[in-house]
Amino acid sequence: GCPALVSFFSDSSRGTMLSPTDQALPTWNKPAFSETQAVSLVEREFGLNVSDIQPLPSYDDQNFHLRVARLEGNQDGAEEEYVLKIMNCEDSQNPGLVEVQTCVMKFLRDQGFPVAAPHFTKKGEIMFLESIDVGSATKGYLVRLLTYLPGQTVASVPVSPPTLYEIGQLAAKLDKTLAEKFHHPLVKHLHRGNFIWNLANVPLLEKYIPALKTSRDLEIVKWVIQQFKLKVVPKLSNFRPCINHGDLNDHNILLDTNSASPGSLRYRVSGILDFSDMSYGYYVFEVAIVIMYMMIESKDPLSVGGHVLAGFESIVPLTPEERDTLFLLVSGRFAQSLVLSAHTILLHPENEEYLMVTAKTGWKHLSKLLEMGQGAVEKIWFETAKRYT
Repeated sequence: GCPALVSFFSDSSRGTMLSPTDQALPTWNKPAFSETQAVSLVEREFGLNVSDIQPLPSYDDQNFHLRVARLEGNQDGAEEEYVLKIMNCEDSQNPGLVEVQTCVMKFLRDQGFPVAAPHFTKKGEIMFLESIDVGSATKGYLVRLLTYLPGQTVASVPVSPPTLYEIGQLAAKLDKTLAEKFHHPLVKHLHRGNFIWNLANVPLLEKYIPALKTSRDLEIVKWVIQQFKLKVVPKLSNFRPCINHGDLNDHNILLDTNSASPGSLRYRVSGILDFSDMSYGYYVFEVAIVIMYMMIESKDPLSVGGHVLAGFESIVPLTPEERDTLFLLVSGRFAQSLVLSAHTILLHPENEEYLMVTAKTGWKHLSKLLEMGQGAVEKIWFETAKRYT
């Protein structure tokens, strides 16, 4: 069983295309615990003896990397590593969503997936609410302790076709396992309606497009939204539903670079991070999202789709109808990332430089897809995928 509760932000996701966790909240919501406070929190609630603590970068939450002396009785004296996650006030107000996300992580870990597991408190809970008096108000922050996952992000190493295949395969296994085996009374919280990052909600981007700088960008996104309404929305009810991770980007997938044989770029996936954007969607959404983010890091972005698709379809073959919308779903995810990035720059101009660098690659890839057109791009994807069968 999975008892009580928070949502897992991999706050490493700060480098390439904007992804859901980059949406900044007002800074007053961000927790500001000192290292001393964090250590006493861990000792009080989890009964662990912290030997070292380091702050980790984070946009809207607070994360610390901890080393903990192993409990007596373990002769090797090795330390265990954890990530302490203190969630901002706003997200802490939705404990049901956070709890089910954390239970998904525990479930997937138990099923053998490389996912961080929550460490239980002394009371046997997976999270707790820490209340702090701030001025005249009391603020609550959800706190969890998760096992630390080693590895390097996809963004930091060159990725070869076998690794892309493995990532596609893992995405399909994850969705299929959740669809077939995960049962939890709070699972209803994953029906997130108008959650702007759910791929079904590409049409909702319309209210954000005034943030786009050039008429060319505006035309591109308007075209994607129009095509999406015309050719994807009417078919949604025919797609096979499942729970999506929803943010398998190049910073949320860790690779074990030590296990590769010398000279080989075949890295195994050693970690899947960031379950905060999970929501009900469809199998085809997951593969489209993976393709889009893997294109960003690739020297040969157009071939990426075929390798990812082959891996995905080795577990969950797409129906002809799902395959037919893949091009627009990948384009739709580019549009979500680019439009919401522009919107974030309006709200937080101090991040402009960092967000613009990454958006440049995104616009380049999306323009290339649309310039080549669906038929030509699909031909590359589907022929590459076919070579695996």
